[in-house]
Amino acid sequence: MDNLTANEGRNRAKPPFVNGQRIVLAVTGGIAVYKIAEVVRRLVDRGATVDVVMSDAATRFVTPLTFQALSGRTVWTDLWDGRAEDAMAHIDLTRGAALMVVAPATADHLGRFAQGRADDLVSTLALARTCPLAVVPAMNQAMWHHPATQRNVAQLQADGVAIWGPAVGAQACGEVGAGRMIEPHEILARIEAALAPKWFQGKRVVLTAGPTYEPIDPVRVLTNLSSGKMGFALAEAFAMAGAEVTVIAGPTALPTPWGVTRVDVVTAQQMRSAAHEYAPSADLFVGVAAVADYRPETPQEHKIKKSASTLTLTLVKNPDILAEIAALPHGPLCVGFAAESRDLDHYAECKRREKGLSLVVGNLAQEALGQDETRVVLYDDFGRHPVPAGNKSEVAWAILAHLKRMISVRDEGATCETTPS
Repeated sequence: MDNLTANEGRNRAKPPFVNGQRIVLAVTGGIAVYKIAEVVRRLVDRGATVDVVMSDAATRFVTPLTFQALSGRTVWTDLWDGRAEDAMAHIDLTRGAALMVVAPATADHLGRFAQGRADDLVSTLALARTCPLAVVPAMNQAMWHHPATQRNVAQLQADGVAIWGPAVGAQACGEVGAGRMIEPHEILARIEAALAPKWFQGKRVVLTAGPTYEPIDPVRVLTNLSSGKMGFALAEAFAMAGAEVTVIAGPTALPTPWGVTRVDVVTAQQMRSAAHEYAPSADLFVGVAAVADYRPETPQEHKIKKSASTLTLTLVKNPDILAEIAALPHGPLCVGFAAESRDLDHYAECKRREKGLSLVVGNLAQEALGQDETRVVLYDDFGRHPVPAGNKSEVAWAILAHLKRMISVRDEGATCETTPS
């Protein structure tokens, strides 16, 4: 485990985790510098205080004025800058910071950090810091693969520094390969994850998400309105909380969250096969997917023509994936979802008891399917626990907070709190 978990005690159980935190963002010289302006803007929008430090080379690509305008704070460029009250900016800037991020991090600065050099403001801050450090490499692919760079990276990892990237792709020089800086949205995701509470560190979590498609013929399917947003929000939250996460996804165009392994399926039977492959070795199985209850008995080989006034389909029942996983001997702790149109309390509690689930997350389908916000109620052995309405990321973290307490109750034999945070 790297030292990015050191600030766990400061974290709140609600994103964005950068809110109220101070981050030192060091920028070194490379064409990718212009992308960091977007990172600063979004961090500030999420409530972070951002102190930008620039190497001399970085100022040749983007002026300090740009970052000062975006951060609303002084930009530091000189080791000998006397503006700090005690002229100790090279030490004081990281005091009280939650995280120091170097992006882009050039091959030169990776070498300085690995060797413990302190010959410019960025390297001195890295050496004198009292907060965790993450570096975001960006360089030509030949420079990245050079043995000297790889030795430096290995040394940094051994020292507990987080290495974010690089990506593989086209580079400014026209070459293609590893060395491209990861994109701003991924840097932001990793900063959020670095500051999130590591409640599920070392746990393996398998989730299902999205709808399933049950073919009628080559161009038509039976499906539902599930977007997969709640399942992907939970997958992202578990990954940020330190878990090893696999999401078994029905048809959805949602991007895979950072740190999550994705297994794409189409039908309920394919989802069942994947669940039985991945879930038995997991600590937690969360069935979020809106799996079709029925499928056509005999899908047609060719498109059904519109020749009759009515079409009769014979449907057969799909397997109950969640019940099967819950019934496994020595299986994972199982969480189910109940999307109902009425009588939520009755149907959700019946589902929990009939399938032997530890927790059921219930909601009204008309308020949740395809929406960005939702309102859920959690049902467990201790009763009914409403969760305040919010976006699906906020609700996902409320579910994780409740699960954390449930697991503590199970392990310690304590009394469960009735209201999730």
